[in-house]
Amino acid sequence: MGAASEGPEIVRLGKEYAELKPITDAVTHLADARAERADLADMMDTDDEEMAALARDEIAALDASLPELERQVALLLAPRDADENASAILEVRAGTGGDEAALFAGDLFRMYQRYAQSRGWKVEIDSVSEGDAGGYKEIIASIGGEGVFGRLKFESGVHRVQRVPATEAQGRIHTSAATVAVLPEPEDVEIEINDGDIRIDTYRSSGAGGQHVNKTDSAVRITHLPTGIVVTSSEKSQHQNRARAMKVLKARLYDQKREALDAERSQSRKNQVGSGDRSERIRTYNFPQGRVTDHRINLTLYNLPKIIEGEALDDVIDPLIADDEAARLASLEETFG
Repeated sequence: MGAASEGPEIVRLGKEYAELKPITDAVTHLADARAERADLADMMDTDDEEMAALARDEIAALDASLPELERQVALLLAPRDADENASAILEVRAGTGGDEAALFAGDLFRMYQRYAQSRGWKVEIDSVSEGDAGGYKEIIASIGGEGVFGRLKFESGVHRVQRVPATEAQGRIHTSAATVAVLPEPEDVEIEINDGDIRIDTYRSSGAGGQHVNKTDSAVRITHLPTGIVVTSSEKSQHQNRARAMKVLKARLYDQKREALDAERSQSRKNQVGSGDRSERIRTYNFPQGRVTDHRINLTLYNLPKIIEGEALDDVIDPLIADDEAARLASLEETFG
């Protein structure tokens, strides 16, 4: 790092150092513990009974801690997602269920927004289409911060809600759904987009926002012709909208590349929690019972109010990450015995 003089090179090396340091620290800690145990074993050969007893006690303590130290090293050495520490693009869309689905999409977005704020992440809305009765038909936001994608990547999929809608006069429980997509937004990835491959249209924004949105062609729609991907941004500044739409387009194209690589490794992907298949139902929020169930790991919690407020979302995310870690360790053991 001391030999680097260019800003980008210094940043790249700094990130690489930050990623390698936990590994070297864990390996050093394990090596020190093993060396200490060997020294203590030599001490047990002494004629000093008190010293030998002390060595035995310390060896017992080390033997109890060594498996966890070895597990931590193995986990750090196991293959991990290259985008683990990246920022992310969050997309929430209403699914089946009409107005209630849009309201639920709004609840989900607020859950992630509050969760992000609690972790000190920055949330910026890139595009929004409001529901007729509230909530969102679609909302796309950028979430910036360290490790965003690593914590939110398992949220991609179909989220189902069971509750009595405010518009339901007879108190019947309805089932609606919303889809969530979390795309990595790595800073140093190169996604080349040729000018001839995109069509940029401007149009007038609609919805809340006063007279400005009705008189100015500020909203931007970018169509990527080779893939058919369409992104929009509808804030007040056309320049900002263009930049935001390009950012979302790059994230989607990058995610498409990730999915292609995942498809090539489909067998190993089956062993991982949250394959990223957004057609699968991953979670159910049952309001009458106050229950949240994640179907991938058969996790059921009865603290729905705190989860939907973002306050206890870690109660769901942490077990998903733990299960993924266990799968990665199992894959490592299968590979290397």
